[in-house]
Amino acid sequence: MAITESSLPTRLVALVGSGHVLTGPTEMSPYLTDYRGNYHGRSLAVVKPANTEEVAAVVKLCLEAGVPIVPQGGNTGLCGGATPLPDGQSVLVSLSRLDRIRALDTRNDTICVEAGCALATVQEAAAAAGRFFPLSLASGGSCEIGGNLSTNAGGVQVLRYGTMRELTLGLEVVLPDGRVWNGLRGLRKDNTGYDLKQLFIGAEGTLGIITAAVLKLFPAPKARATAWVRVSTPAAAVALLARFRATCGDRVSAFEILGRPLLELVFKHMPRCRPPLSESSDWSVLVELTESSASVPLPALLEQALDAAIGAGEAVDAAIAATESQADAFWGLRENANEAQKSEGFAIKHDIAVPVSRIPEFIACADAALRAWQPGVRIIAFGHIGDGNLHYNLFPSSGEDEAAFIARADEANHIVYELVTGLEGSISAEHGLGQLKREAIYRYKDALELELMRTVKYAFDPLGIMNPGKVL
Repeated sequence: MAITESSLPTRLVALVGSGHVLTGPTEMSPYLTDYRGNYHGRSLAVVKPANTEEVAAVVKLCLEAGVPIVPQGGNTGLCGGATPLPDGQSVLVSLSRLDRIRALDTRNDTICVEAGCALATVQEAAAAAGRFFPLSLASGGSCEIGGNLSTNAGGVQVLRYGTMRELTLGLEVVLPDGRVWNGLRGLRKDNTGYDLKQLFIGAEGTLGIITAAVLKLFPAPKARATAWVRVSTPAAAVALLARFRATCGDRVSAFEILGRPLLELVFKHMPRCRPPLSESSDWSVLVELTESSASVPLPALLEQALDAAIGAGEAVDAAIAATESQADAFWGLRENANEAQKSEGFAIKHDIAVPVSRIPEFIACADAALRAWQPGVRIIAFGHIGDGNLHYNLFPSSGEDEAAFIARADEANHIVYELVTGLEGSISAEHGLGQLKREAIYRYKDALELELMRTVKYAFDPLGIMNPGKVL
C-alpha cells in the first residue's frame, strides 16, 4: 500500500509505539525551534525510536515514502543544524531514547555509548570506572553524544585531548537507505583503507544517522591547578600560552581568553558570579593544569610559571584557586558565557578559527573594521585561544533598534569572514554550518573542495533525504 502523508504517522507508530510519535503542534514545538530561537521549523511528525533497529526501520519507511529526515540530539546546537526547514515536509528523528552505555573497557580505555547519551552521563560513567572522558561543554547536562559527533564538538579541553574526531575510535551509523554500518571498533590502529567514520563526524546528519560510538577514555586527573590571570593584550595571552606550553607541557589542559565586555555581561545577568581579582583588565585568561598523579606539585608549577610571566610582562596579576570550589567559581565565569549573552538579547555570533599566532591580529583588525562599520557596536570576544578558536559576537549599541541591527547581520558576517579567510582561518570552528552558514560556505571553500563534498553527499545520499538544507 502506498504511503501517504496522512498514513505516515500510523506507520511510524507501528514501528516505535504510540507514545513515541508526536504530531500535535504543541507536543512537537520543543523540537522545532533551535536553542537560540533563531530557527523555527515544521515537521510531519517527531519520531523517537528506542534502538538502532527502530532507527533503521524509520529510515527505510521514510525512504519508501520519499520523506526527508532530520536527526536531532539534545537540540543545543547554535547554527540551526538540527531544526527542520519551514516547509513541514520532513520527519524529525529524535535520538534521545538511545541512551544506553553498551560497554566500558578499562583495559582498552574505551566506552561504547549510544547517540542519545547525555555528555554528562558519559563523563559520570567514565569517572565511576576511574577514567576520564575529556569533552567539556557548558551544555554537558543536555547535549548528547550524537550531536557532539555530528558537529565535531570541541570545548575547553581540545588543547590537550583534541576534538571529537580525536576522541572517537568507532561508529555505528544508519545509512540513508536503512542499512546499518557497524564500525564500532575500539582500535587505535586500523590501516585497512578509508577511515569512514571521519566522514560522519562533523557531517551534521547529512550522510546518515549516528546511533552509537566507541570513545577514548583517559586516566582520571588526580590533581588540578587553576588560575585566573590578568593580561594586557591578546598578544600577551598568546605569549603566556607559549610559556605554559614550554614549562608545563601537556599538563596544560585548558587555556581560555575572556574580554572585559563578556565578564560584564556575566556579572550583570549572573549575580552570584564574582570577579576573581580586585582589579579588572580588558583581557583575562583562565588556565588549568591537570595531572593523573597526585604527587605532582601542580600549584607550585603554576605559581612558578606565573611569576616568570609577570616578570616578563606577559601577565599583570593572577589568582591561583586555593580550593576546588574556588576553581569551580573561576570556571563558572566561563561556563555562564552563553547564558549571559542569551539573557542580554540578540547577538550576531561568530565561531571562527585562525592560527593561534594570528589571534591578536584578527582581534585588532576585526575590532577596527566593525567599529568603522557600526560605531558603538558592542564586541564580545572570548574562547579557546589555546587552539585558535574564538567566539566573536556582536551586540547592538545601547538604545539601538535590534531589528535594524539584525537586518545588517550579513554585512558584519562579511567583514569577519573576509578577515578570517585572509588569515588562513575557518568561518566555523566547532559549531558547524547548519542553516546559519550554509550559503556563506560557497564563498569561503575552494571550488574543488565543494565539488568533493557534493560527491561524497551524493554517494551516500543520492536522493537527498538526510537533513536537507544543511551544510550544502
